[in-house]
Amino acid sequence: MLSNYLGEFLALATIHFLAVVAPGPDFAVTIRQSVRFGRAVGMCTALGIGAGISVHVLYTLLGVGALMHATPWLLTVAKVVGGAYILYLGVSLLRSKPKSTQEGLGAVEVPNEQQTLFKAFATGFLTNATNPKATLFFLAIFTTVISASTPLQVQALYGLWMCFVNALWFVIVALFFSSSRVRVLFMRMGHWFERTMGVILILFAGRLILSM
Repeated sequence: MLSNYLGEFLALATIHFLAVVAPGPDFAVTIRQSVRFGRAVGMCTALGIGAGISVHVLYTLLGVGALMHATPWLLTVAKVVGGAYILYLGVSLLRSKPKSTQEGLGAVEVPNEQQTLFKAFATGFLTNATNPKATLFFLAIFTTVISASTPLQVQALYGLWMCFVNALWFVIVALFFSSSRVRVLFMRMGHWFERTMGVILILFAGRLILSM
């Protein structure tokens, strides 16, 4: 039966992959977490991002996505909540203070000292789950690429695939940016790097607010 939906799956997988690798809030947060706290925190953040996709898949399969599409004010609420969370992350990073050389080296040697793995997972999960751009993406892809006649079981498999790809991609990003050489290079920039990530997130939030 799955072979009957191979063309649909390939179209979905291609569009989703291009959307995943495009820089966005997930990308910025994963880099920041990996550079600031190390490999374990970065990977847990990535796994949280992958899990966050399940929220969008679930409400789409339940028909909430179609309801939001038909009810503009619900979509506006989703944008406000998502934009507020992304803005909060951006402002938090923008307020980053300079660290001494010893503090920077300490962060490299003891990557998890300032954030638990659970908090890292929750940060990744909330970043993706509250991102209204992801909401718009799923509304578009489940109403255009995926046929209404496609069984829910097959659509659920599509969702699991997207969760897996999201998690895998950001785990790769976390592994790269948590390597010792890359981390030492970025730690030299210290608070300027975090402030840059904060500006990027604030710009994303601004675009969301202006689009309403």
